[in-house]
Amino acid sequence: GFTYDLKDDYLKLGYSKEEAAEFDSLLTISAICSAVEKAGHTIERIGNVDVLYQKLLGDNSAIINERWDFVFNICEGLRGSGRESLVPALLDSYQIPYTFSDPLTHAITLNKAVTKRLLKSEGIATTDFVLISSLTELDSMNLSYPCFVKPVSEGTGKGITPKSKVHNKAELAAQVTERLKQFKQPVLVEPFLTGREVTVGVLGTGANAFCLGVMNVGFTDKADSDIHSYYNKENCEFAAVYTPAKDEFAAKCADLALRAHRLLDIKDACRVDIRADEHGEPQIMEINSLPGLMPGRSDLILLAEMFDYSYQQVIEAIIKSAVERQLTT
Repeated sequence: GFTYDLKDDYLKLGYSKEEAAEFDSLLTISAICSAVEKAGHTIERIGNVDVLYQKLLGDNSAIINERWDFVFNICEGLRGSGRESLVPALLDSYQIPYTFSDPLTHAITLNKAVTKRLLKSEGIATTDFVLISSLTELDSMNLSYPCFVKPVSEGTGKGITPKSKVHNKAELAAQVTERLKQFKQPVLVEPFLTGREVTVGVLGTGANAFCLGVMNVGFTDKADSDIHSYYNKENCEFAAVYTPAKDEFAAKCADLALRAHRLLDIKDACRVDIRADEHGEPQIMEINSLPGLMPGRSDLILLAEMFDYSYQQVIEAIIKSAVERQLTT
């Protein structure tokens, strides 16, 4: 089975491009289906959680386990802090195995504040932060400027613009106000990291996980800032510059990413975004336990190709990891 959120479905319902930014194109859906079939499997396109509900609760629910040996799940979900956990939780309740992480891990990694607290508890480098739920909490904030402001539970650069980098209390208050209103969730405020930025790809689970590679993230003069904003991510073809990273800094980042992957019990694959502080030391910014898989565009896929992994090999590695997990439980 194959569960996914098709971007066009949500655009037709009236959602904006930014609201649907995390959802997948038909190109991605078709590419994954093709790769799964080339790996020797048959695949049934299920679609989003609404369709999954119907199939699980329909007249044929008694034979679901006979039809789906396991589900390739890339559903991002639509609302709430548990949106990435919804499909895995449903599949768990029907004892249907699936790719990628379980509900708990997805809920943790979607919430950047919870992720950072857990990383800090194990001494894995990440910056200090303040979580703001109302403007009154700004008075007790003790971080130094410049700071960086972003929604606590969004991806794909949603809510991130050049104005997310703030230099004083007035700018901070303006950004916090705007983000609280737009996303209706707490806002994460952290020191702005001034150094080199990379993203790290990890494949596998637990002791079998390995670093796929490390990719430098830079920006052209056509970018709207020197940060991975929503605009820059949506226009990465001309706004971003990606190059392989193979030096000592990259090795440090690979180690951090693997430690985080294992600590949070991430399964099958993830992407870890890291940026250096003023001392040149890498700090984990955020972790994506459900990384994008769009051919020729998603960071994990671009990174994989730089390190001689084809799209087919990435999909097969994810499937292999998922199958191996089922054989050992």
